[in-house]
Amino acid sequence: MLGFGADLLWADMNRLLAFLFHQGVLDEQFLQLQQLQDHTSPNFFIGSSSSIGAKRVTSVCIAFRAASEQDNRAGCLRALEMLEHEYCYLKNKLHELFQIEQQRALAAGVRYPMQHQ
Repeated sequence: MLGFGADLLWADMNRLLAFLFHQGVLDEQFLQLQQLQDHTSPNFFIGSSSSIGAKRVTSVCIAFRAASEQDNRAGCLRALEMLEHEYCYLKNKLHELFQIEQQRALAAGVRYPMQHQ
């Protein structure tokens, strides 16, 4: 049974995920990958997948490719600017999400293995 603190963190994580889905930042691919994570591989997302369901980043990449194929320099520059913005936003939100998950796991008594850098 999860402790009270873990329950609150779980609710925080679910609210953040719902927000990211509503904003179109993530898609169903993220949930599918999240389901593959279990207690034997708690750090599954670290280097395990090139696609995490980042819907808005994918859309911007498609726009960049289209502009590139049309030799549209202004479109490429606009898409690169948007890509930087979307990437930074996604990175920050995923960092927030993983921090909540780590706190929730610690509150529930689950320990992640230490990473050697």
